[in-house]
Amino acid sequence: MTTHQFSVSQDPHDPGFVQEPYRFYAEMHRTSPVFFWRDYGMWCVAGFDQVNALLRDRRLGRENRWGAPLNPVEGRGHLGDFDRIESGSLLEREPPAHTRLRTLVNRAFVSRSVERLRPRISFLANQLVDALPASEPFDLLPAFATPIPLTVICELLGVPVQRADDLLAWSHAMCEMYVPHRSRETEERANRASAEFGAFLTSHIEEHRHTSADDLLSALIAVRDTGEKLSDAELISTCVLLLNAGHEATVHQTGNAVKTILDQGGDPQRFFATPELAAASIEEALRFDAPLHMFTRYAYEAVDLGPVTLKPGEQVALLLGAANRDPSAFEAAHEFRPGRSDQKNVTFGAGLHFCIGAPLARLELQESLTVLFSRHPELSLRQAPSYRDSYHFHGLESLIVGSRPA
Repeated sequence: MTTHQFSVSQDPHDPGFVQEPYRFYAEMHRTSPVFFWRDYGMWCVAGFDQVNALLRDRRLGRENRWGAPLNPVEGRGHLGDFDRIESGSLLEREPPAHTRLRTLVNRAFVSRSVERLRPRISFLANQLVDALPASEPFDLLPAFATPIPLTVICELLGVPVQRADDLLAWSHAMCEMYVPHRSRETEERANRASAEFGAFLTSHIEEHRHTSADDLLSALIAVRDTGEKLSDAELISTCVLLLNAGHEATVHQTGNAVKTILDQGGDPQRFFATPELAAASIEEALRFDAPLHMFTRYAYEAVDLGPVTLKPGEQVALLLGAANRDPSAFEAAHEFRPGRSDQKNVTFGAGLHFCIGAPLARLELQESLTVLFSRHPELSLRQAPSYRDSYHFHGLESLIVGSRPA
């Protein structure tokens, strides 16, 4: 078996792929669930069982021990501010740094802690529904999908919601660093956003120290000020990660889930008639059309993938969106079936880097869509939705909906 046999070319910017990546994944499941994606220059894994196992495999990790952001890399001088923030992010670290950082923020995101936010999320959802246009089509993403997770993460962390527009702009610019074949202009924009985001948080943290607020930022500041557990740089990085991750994926998933549910036809309320049905519908929406399709890892020792053995320092791409549609793991993998007996997904990852915000994201999706469809059961798509050209993120450009015409 040679690399050539398992080598595949698929432009991630190809319009057909952007709108329907699942056709490509289905072909890979049929021919080679482990393949070399030439456009990325790395090996990829598409099968559910193998992706799930590799996410938990400690021979692999997120931390790049050979280059940026932890070590200087020639030609990245213009990314100093971006790399500085990334280097303190728990997403990019492995134990012991990861363990220490995650322990500090974990308490705020466990299920019993986020459950108390349910009434607040329901209130926000109802407030936003009250403001939706009654008689004309509108874009659900800015009108409904974005404000809820953005407001909730700002309030949870202790950052002024009034700065939401800036936070969104900074977050979008930084997330563009993960899109393939990015331009120098994109990199410089991300670096500027990192510098501005860092400066804002530095100033805000200094002000916040003198308040008696009961929020996560106050708790993190107290840790920093009383011991050696959290450096200034790590505090900034942690806040940036939580603010970015706390809304970006949930906005995409809200849009994807609404599209999926409206595509089923009939009364959308049937998917949210009880809390149990809402939870099952959201879990299936997470599997069916995930907001993040690729998560990369570095090999720290030799790892046998089947067609190839990864060497230390090589990257592998774990295709979460493909794994969730693996026909060997799911009956009728390409059908939306809430409550399916084989329900499982890797949308939030698995293992050490399992998404810390998963309980909050699930709660936000369950509550917000229950409110939306109970208040607007007549909602329908008014334009064919189009996905953004931003692989490996997978979300809609816009979601134009309105009441069904009489």
